[in-house]
Amino acid sequence: MIPPEQRRAFLIVLDSVGIGGAPDAGQYFNDGLPDTGANTLAHIAAHVADRPPPQGALAMPHLDGLGLGAALRLASGAEAPGLGRPPQGLWGAATEVSPGKDTPSGHWELAGLPVPWQWHHFPPTRPCFPPWLSARIAQAAGTAGILGDEHASGTEIIARLGDEHLRSGWPICYTSADSVLQIAAHEEVFGLDRLYRLCEEVAAIVHPMRVGRVIARPFVGAPGSFRRSANRRDYAIAPPGPTILDVAQAAGRDTHGVGKIGDIFSHRGIGTLHKGASDAELADKLLGLVAAARPGSLTFANFVEFDSLYGHRRDPMGYARALEWFDGVAGRVIAGLRPGDLAIFAADHGNDPTWPGTDHTRERVPVLGWGVGPRPVGQVGFADVGASVAAHLGLGPVGPGRSFL
Repeated sequence: MIPPEQRRAFLIVLDSVGIGGAPDAGQYFNDGLPDTGANTLAHIAAHVADRPPPQGALAMPHLDGLGLGAALRLASGAEAPGLGRPPQGLWGAATEVSPGKDTPSGHWELAGLPVPWQWHHFPPTRPCFPPWLSARIAQAAGTAGILGDEHASGTEIIARLGDEHLRSGWPICYTSADSVLQIAAHEEVFGLDRLYRLCEEVAAIVHPMRVGRVIARPFVGAPGSFRRSANRRDYAIAPPGPTILDVAQAAGRDTHGVGKIGDIFSHRGIGTLHKGASDAELADKLLGLVAAARPGSLTFANFVEFDSLYGHRRDPMGYARALEWFDGVAGRVIAGLRPGDLAIFAADHGNDPTWPGTDHTRERVPVLGWGVGPRPVGQVGFADVGASVAAHLGLGPVGPGRSFL
């Protein structure tokens, strides 16, 4: 028996891979329609089921071998072509209690801390920001005004307003159905450091309003060929209490954040941050930690491209390919685990690419694990994931969750 202080834990979030069935989905909306009936995984599987050979039905043998299809059936009663293997790992479905359906809420609660407040969302009007806030942003930018001031897709608004941004020097400001304020500017003309300073100053203004994130969205290129760069930076409101990362770090454990984790947790509780320009680069970082992270460590990883490239853009075929690619990564993670390790794969919300609108969807998420033998855990809470990781590592309690180990 390996003592808890020598065990390792890997908490891996497949951003937006929901499995339907959230009991309060009717309270959340996309394009004016409730999220009732949204089911990211089941609808993707159905969409691609008739692909011509050699592709065929959705192929995720490693995660389905842990219990992905079983978790889907538990959460929503849905059957998915290609997902029917008998579970050989820990498996269940998790329900969120935090209000909202955004990234910070899901991750904080997975880390043991449900969100205790309602997030502020900007209305779907044009302009969407209150005049005093638009004036403060312009003042901080040193410009006579701002562009955008609306709900928009980031790639679309940059293509539409990029020329005017270059002419005027005004930052492009927009939001979405998330609790977020995004600021886009040309990386070379406006300046990357200047954009970061602007976002940091605006974050200090809007965080007291319970706006979850201010996101710097630098872009490059010329008119007609603008593209977002890899230098995005999120300025997130700090969690209002301790998370599993804080508890692990306070106990002297190594803590690693892979991908957006640093931004999501306002860089708190993270000893080493591992960034990459793509999920493929992040997979290499994660696999490196599976090989080399020290005993007693906690690794928390986020893979965002399911959400950013395929969910919001309503591309079920691209989403399916990304899922199948990641399943191979998951297989390599599982193969690299040592005795005493625990790997948990989960999600933070849904983003059904077949659903109306372009927003996240309120769904239950899968909880799949390897390292403790076959174990159905049933319907659990997001916070139970953090409590279980803490129990595995022999740490003190985290939040209201209960360990399912």
